[in-house]
Amino acid sequence: MEKFDVTIIGAGPGGYVAAIRCAQLGMKTALIERYPSLGGTCLNVGCIPSKALLDSSEHYFNAVNHFEEHGIDIQPPKVNLKQMIERKRGVVKMTVDGINFLMKKNKITVYTGHGSFVSPNLIEIAKADGSKEQIETTKTVIATGSKPSTLPGIEIDKKRIITSTEALELTEVPKNLVIIGGGVIGLELGSVYARLGSKVTVVEFMDRIIPGMDGSLSKELQRVLKKNLSFEFLLKHKVMDVKNTGKEVSIRVENAKGEKIEIKGDYCLVSVGRRPYTDNLGLDKAGVRVDNRGRIETDEHLKTNVDGIYAIGDVVKGAMLAHKAEEEGVYVAEQMTGQKPHINYNLIPGVVYTWPEVAAVGLTEEQLKEQGRKYKTGSFPFKASGRARASMDTDGFVKVICDEATDEILGVHMIGPRAADMIAEAVVAMEYRASAEDISRMSHAHPTFTESMKEACLDATGKRAIHI
Repeated sequence: MEKFDVTIIGAGPGGYVAAIRCAQLGMKTALIERYPSLGGTCLNVGCIPSKALLDSSEHYFNAVNHFEEHGIDIQPPKVNLKQMIERKRGVVKMTVDGINFLMKKNKITVYTGHGSFVSPNLIEIAKADGSKEQIETTKTVIATGSKPSTLPGIEIDKKRIITSTEALELTEVPKNLVIIGGGVIGLELGSVYARLGSKVTVVEFMDRIIPGMDGSLSKELQRVLKKNLSFEFLLKHKVMDVKNTGKEVSIRVENAKGEKIEIKGDYCLVSVGRRPYTDNLGLDKAGVRVDNRGRIETDEHLKTNVDGIYAIGDVVKGAMLAHKAEEEGVYVAEQMTGQKPHINYNLIPGVVYTWPEVAAVGLTEEQLKEQGRKYKTGSFPFKASGRARASMDTDGFVKVICDEATDEILGVHMIGPRAADMIAEAVVAMEYRASAEDISRMSHAHPTFTESMKEACLDATGKRAIHI
């Protein structure tokens, strides 16, 4: 029986990054993945393939709607969904192949099969051919990720009633796509098919979309999606049941007044969040505790109640984000070797890859009001940005929230072109506890989208923005 210093169960962003860092630090490392390809949900059926389809659909949308204004005359373009899906698969394969290379480079032993605990230091791997193998390990990192959640009254049949996984492999552009859930996944995939010609209806139980983000972002994103892509939003609506009637789906919902409404569509995408995936992991045999939401309990150092067993990513509390899992993977690896790493969870950015993109880091206005903390804000609209006007991306704004007394930046919330990349400046600033004054006095290249960050900070430091 082979013995390892550390074994990671799950090869998503958290797991494979943890494996690499453990190997870099000199540990004999094993990585167990139940699926044939490494990379987990993110690389195979999540972040990477969805961004590939978002980019493809954006090219098509721009060709139909914006090329003529740019002085580019072409024949009316057609959607080749089969090729879009093939390109997406190619992007996934290239990315997964890259992870395979990194495993070999770092001399990590990879096992393909379902890993589960026999005891705290003994892991069994059940392989696809029915055989089983056991390995010994001194330490273990649980990084098994999450699965899509559903609601009572909804049975996901993967045909007409689908999750994000099936939405990435459709063979036709739906005429009518109904999305249950106004969060990140639903809005991103809804954007893909709305750009290709689908009528998209979003049913959301809360009173706004992307409810975890600053209210100003929710309001602006809803406005833009309605204006640019003809999204329809049914907010404060409760889903009663969903039925596959053969060639379409029937969804019964109830509005805030108690009135029942029936909606029909070609497909119903259920995107109401995700749940920790710890099925058949043998946590009871190892003695690892979980909370009432199925998450593995850990202390502030991501250690479980069992010595030598850690848990990271979607199976523990906190935002279900690939980059959060990666940071935790590095964190536990370095802890094992006596280092003193840290993670500031308040400064892990969140992004929605619609167009315009939405990105945020730090505290929202709603959170600051709840805390009773005094603050000031500054904002700058992209319609006042020369770079945004040049690219015809004038929707959205940058909003900076600062402490009223010290001017320290407490939160940055932006919706606009390349916000997913621009948010990094805010993260760096807040990691070093910069003030709005600090950012406002730094030179930003002209013309760039990032000038809007500087202008928002100028606005926060006494309404000194130059271009508004």
